Amino acid sequence: MLLEGIFSATTTPFYPDGRLYLRKLEHNIDRYSRTPVAGIVILGSTGEAVMLGDEESREVLRTAREAAAPEKVLLAGVARESLRETLRLAEFAADQQYDAVLVRTPNYYGPQMGSAEMLTYYRTLADHSPLPVVIYSIPRFTHYELPVELVAELAQHPNVIGIKDSSGSVEHVAQLVAATRTAPKRTLSVTTVFTAVTTRMILDQPVSASTFIPVDILGTDAAAVAIAPPKPAIKTRTKEVGFQVLSGSPDKILPSLEAGATGAVLALGAFAPQVCQEVYTAWKDNDLKLAAEKQQRLVEATKIVGAKYGVPGIKHACDINGYYGGRPRIPLLPLNAEQQAEVANAIADVKH
Repeated sequence: MLLEGIFSATTTPFYPDGRLYLRKLEHNIDRYSRTPVAGIVILGSTGEAVMLGDEESREVLRTAREAAAPEKVLLAGVARESLRETLRLAEFAADQQYDAVLVRTPNYYGPQMGSAEMLTYYRTLADHSPLPVVIYSIPRFTHYELPVELVAELAQHPNVIGIKDSSGSVEHVAQLVAATRTAPKRTLSVTTVFTAVTTRMILDQPVSASTFIPVDILGTDAAAVAIAPPKPAIKTRTKEVGFQVLSGSPDKILPSLEAGATGAVLALGAFAPQVCQEVYTAWKDNDLKLAAEKQQRLVEATKIVGAKYGVPGIKHACDINGYYGGRPRIPLLPLNAEQQAEVANAIADVKH
């Protein structure tokens, strides 16, 4: 699967009493589908994945997939502390036609999580996962950072296609890019403009290019039935792709791209996907001056909303920008009035 461009890391909406608010999830996913982002990540850190039970996770994955546009790449956060449970959720994501799974490093038994344990976990997962695996390293929350040489070793596996690096270090992104440069290349189907061809796009193809009308209908007095013309078949070409490194730092999109990242998975993409995409688009157009200006717009929002207030801040920013945010799940608490004002001020330049 091609992992290029900006991916919105979605929130999980809840009612005030903590129940899943699936109608609001549908609303948000529909809005992301109308933006130019490459894809959507469901049940990452921004989605409060660790707060959900297994059946709730399945409900969220199912609802998001049904609401998403076929051309958006869908990544499912399926990480559990055990390999067995992670695989069970990966299998469900495959049944729902997701394109890849995002799997953070297991961390509860941190002192025992050495290189041998991580290699075994990810290799066995990749051996059995029906979907391509994207490693997720977020040391801020897991208190564990995958060594670069370990990622390079995992990159040799044919079913490990990339990593989301949320270290916050452009230097670390550059090291990952350099260390995985010799990973096996994959030949992928892409559109004529070199964007991803998703599983759902393929399944959405017409069975036949012609419309069949039964002969017994012709020449009778039966009421005419309007038949929609068949959808045009997707025109594709191929592209050679190696191991793909995605940044998780909204304030470092541009330098990460310059360091070799193929894109970014961003919490700020939950409430400002268009603004995040503008950085990538300007860079893609080789307009580095414009890209730098667009990047600067995200610095204050990253500092206040993402780093200082985290999920509660992101959810309030969603409410301001027309997405449903609502309350986080306890023990996380919603922002008070003073904090809300600080967030509103921080995102004043990234409103749509």
